[in-house]
Amino acid sequence: MDGPVLRRAAIGTAVVAAAVLGFTVAMLLPGDDAARADRPTTPAGAPVEAADGVPPGEADPDGAGTLREGDSGPAVVELQKRLLRIPDVYVGGSTDGTYDAVLTAAVARFQLWYGIRGDETGVYGDDTRHDLEARTTPAAG
Repeated sequence: MDGPVLRRAAIGTAVVAAAVLGFTVAMLLPGDDAARADRPTTPAGAPVEAADGVPPGEADPDGAGTLREGDSGPAVVELQKRLLRIPDVYVGGSTDGTYDAVLTAAVARFQLWYGIRGDETGVYGDDTRHDLEARTTPAAG
């Protein structure tokens, strides 16, 4: 092969690699429009959702005790401490008890890396909880 052919092949390979990397990163970032599109909207005067994102009187599809962005408290601290024990999932993450965008991304990363399918991406539901608890010990006080 001569120089121009190799150069074109290298450029083509770089473009494909960049596209794959960009797609992968986009799938892990919270707050994209596609994720919001499948969330129901609340018309004016309708019942407001509870802090866990589930309308009053309805069971959470991800299981009782599900945690998601916007939640806070001791259960979130427990989740944060457990995720810190999984290499490279929540590096330098906070244990402040706030389920923020960084924690959502860490939960999504954990789900992706360990093939957890039963919960919404970035949501700490029953399937994610069982897998994380099987891989870690309870958080120390």
